[in-house]
Amino acid sequence: MTSPHELLWTGFRGLDAPEVDLPFTPGALILFARNLDPDPESGPARCRALIDGLQARFGAGLPLAVALDQEGGPVSRLRPWVGTTPPLRTIWTGGGAQACGAWGRLWGEGLRLLGFNVDFAPVVDLWDGHPDAGIGDRAASADPAEVAAAAGAFLHGLESTGVRGCLKHFPGLGGTTLDSHLGLPALDAASQVDRNAAAFIPLAHPDRLVMVAHLRTPASAPLPASLHRGSVAGNPWGIQGRFLPDDLEMGGCADWTWDERVRLSLEAGHQWLLVCQSPEGWTACADAAGRLPESLWGAPVQAARTLRRHLPPSPPFEPGAWDAWLKRLRSAAEKS
Repeated sequence: MTSPHELLWTGFRGLDAPEVDLPFTPGALILFARNLDPDPESGPARCRALIDGLQARFGAGLPLAVALDQEGGPVSRLRPWVGTTPPLRTIWTGGGAQACGAWGRLWGEGLRLLGFNVDFAPVVDLWDGHPDAGIGDRAASADPAEVAAAAGAFLHGLESTGVRGCLKHFPGLGGTTLDSHLGLPALDAASQVDRNAAAFIPLAHPDRLVMVAHLRTPASAPLPASLHRGSVAGNPWGIQGRFLPDDLEMGGCADWTWDERVRLSLEAGHQWLLVCQSPEGWTACADAAGRLPESLWGAPVQAARTLRRHLPPSPPFEPGAWDAWLKRLRSAAEKS
């Protein structure tokens, strides 16, 4: 029996599986620092026990997709355990595609040991150096071809380990001056939107996860691109993928009700509903999804189930393997 709640890629509260309180059965989970014991000795094994417990509880019939935002640099949920690591721009400028691929593989190996099967990385936005945009050195370059090369190499390394990547933040936040966590950034020039999107074109395909930004463009206005079909499934660049909106609790889509956010997301062509931050948010999202007719959520649920069926199992967590991986990662960080 299918349910629209399977579309939720949801955050949660708790560090141990028995304390996780979700009033529905999701299809996917995302962990944040709040879910990770910062102790580098006990934290990694505790994280794996948490994920294994939630898989047993919610994913017994079909594995859950379980994600982390692990880019390196400023967006590194594993920082308490692994220390400081370089952002994509530093990796690209210092070592090119080869270094980007090596870092993607390193992160994938560690994430698999922890039980993750998805990494919400790499960033495919263009670098513009603007201090308020929220991207900064998470982006490799100002040149679309270089960004595609850097992100593509990172993605190849990551996915060679069995961990899926996710292209973000389509169609690209380069040139914006507002962090979409806080409000709705806008681009007024269609030429800038086209230039941003060019970095995604070589990397996308129908089976690839693509996260869509809360970004108002000339084509999507007054909606953000994330809620606009002409910017998602009907985008003018012909980019295909397994689309999901950026977190539906972010300020960039806060002007729309939960019923509007969920309905517009599914009408736009998203296969998932990403909702991360609060019990109020993920409950409101689940309730809104439950009010929609099956004609809107039936096909996305089946598509999401197809992705889940092909997620490989994680290897057992072994402290020795973790310690060996951590040693290699720290050595790479020192050389970057």
